[in-house]
Amino acid sequence: MIKIRIGMINKKLIALGMSGLLLTACNDPKEKEKEEIVETDTVKTAVLNVGGELFSVPSPIQTAILIKDAGVDYDKSILNDSKKVNLFSTDYLRALNLGIYGADLGYVSLYNKSSDAISYLAAVKQLADKIGVSAAFDAKTIKRIEDNISNKDSMLVLVGIAYRSSDAYLKNNQRTEVSSLILAGGWIESMQFSLDAYSKKPSQQIKYRIAEQKQALGSILKLLSSHNLPDASELVKQLGDLSKIYEGISFKYNYVEPVTDSLKHITYINSTTDVIVSDDQLKQIADKVKEIRSKIINATNS
Repeated sequence: MIKIRIGMINKKLIALGMSGLLLTACNDPKEKEKEEIVETDTVKTAVLNVGGELFSVPSPIQTAILIKDAGVDYDKSILNDSKKVNLFSTDYLRALNLGIYGADLGYVSLYNKSSDAISYLAAVKQLADKIGVSAAFDAKTIKRIEDNISNKDSMLVLVGIAYRSSDAYLKNNQRTEVSSLILAGGWIESMQFSLDAYSKKPSQQIKYRIAEQKQALGSILKLLSSHNLPDASELVKQLGDLSKIYEGISFKYNYVEPVTDSLKHITYINSTTDVIVSDDQLKQIADKVKEIRSKIINATNS
């Protein structure tokens, strides 16, 4: 068994989550007229309220940032091929793959791959139109994304804005089941990112990120089950099997009294969390996620 001790959370994520992002479109003088892109929560964990119950799922962008910070190189081969967008023949598959393509768009944007970002943005727009959520991706936001396609930081914020707009649109129009599928697709793809990164460049932080998805997986299972979608029955079963693997992972919180710097008005959190996870458990998780994802991205009907 491997024990992982995590103390301070990644400082960059704290900065993004607590302070927000203040980003300008680009340094070209011709672009000075463009508005500053300001968003405070595009990388935060999503908390959804469905039927009075809260569901917490981390943003795929959080995972992409962690992976890039770990020094893992860009690898287009791990993404869902954007050329397959026309093969998804049901709204169920389109919604799941919209979530996957959205995570892919965030990934390529983080690595500043402009040409790939254009392809994934096109795939996102096409699927959004087919499942009737194109209104959520308003023309202004899409135009801003296109104008900032070569600006990594702005792209991350704008992708987050677009998906939060999509989620709000779907909930306001009583289509939370579609929102749930998009969310599930994005989560599955972010798991793919983490597991692939760990296989290439193992790190304690990535291992912890994989292990801590136990709670997020529980939220996604409840969310999908609450809609009782016939098309999703097999996916729910597969995620349930994945959840059983996660049952063997345990967490132990170790309280350490915070230290406050009165001069700087800063309180330092020193508590730690121990995670006990075996290499065999990680392999089982990787195999199951690969199986689930493969059925989603390679299927053409339900």
